[in-house]
Amino acid sequence: MEFLFQNTGLAIGLLGAGLAACLSGAGSGVGTGIAGQAGAGLVTQDPGKFGKVMILQVIPGTQGLYGLVVWFFAILQMGVLDGTALNLSFVDGCRYFAACLPMAIGGLVTAIAQGKVAASSVNLLAKNPDHWAKGMILCITVEFYAILSLLASFMMLVNI
Repeated sequence: MEFLFQNTGLAIGLLGAGLAACLSGAGSGVGTGIAGQAGAGLVTQDPGKFGKVMILQVIPGTQGLYGLVVWFFAILQMGVLDGTALNLSFVDGCRYFAACLPMAIGGLVTAIAQGKVAASSVNLLAKNPDHWAKGMILCITVEFYAILSLLASFMMLVNI
C-alpha cells in the first residue's frame, strides 16, 4: 500500500490537469460546433454577415484556452517542467486534481451553454442585424461563469 501512496501522486495530479484541458476543450469543440452550424446557415443566405458570425462562433472556444492555461499552470506547479514531480505525494496529487476540477467541469458546461446562446444570437443577427450587440452580451454573460471557474482553479493551484 505504501508503494501506491508514493507513486500515484503525480498520476492523480496529471489526471486533474488533463481533465481541465480535455473537458474544457471538448466543451469548446461542441459549443463552437453548435454556433458554427447556425452560422453556416446564415452565411449561406447572407455572406456579408460572415465577420459577425465568426465572432459569435469563436466565443465558446475561450473555455478551451482557459482549460489549457489551468493545465499548464498545474504541470508547472507540480514540477513536471523542472523535473521535481517525482516527489509529488499522493495527498498533493489529490490536491492538484481537486484544484483542476472547477475548470474541467465549469469549462465543459459553460462552453456548451455558450454555444447554444451563440447559435441563438446568430438567429438574432439573421432576423434583426441592428441588435447583434445584444446577442454578444448574452454570450458574454455565460463567459463570466467560465472566468469564475478559471479563477477558482487558479486560486486553488496557487495555494497548494
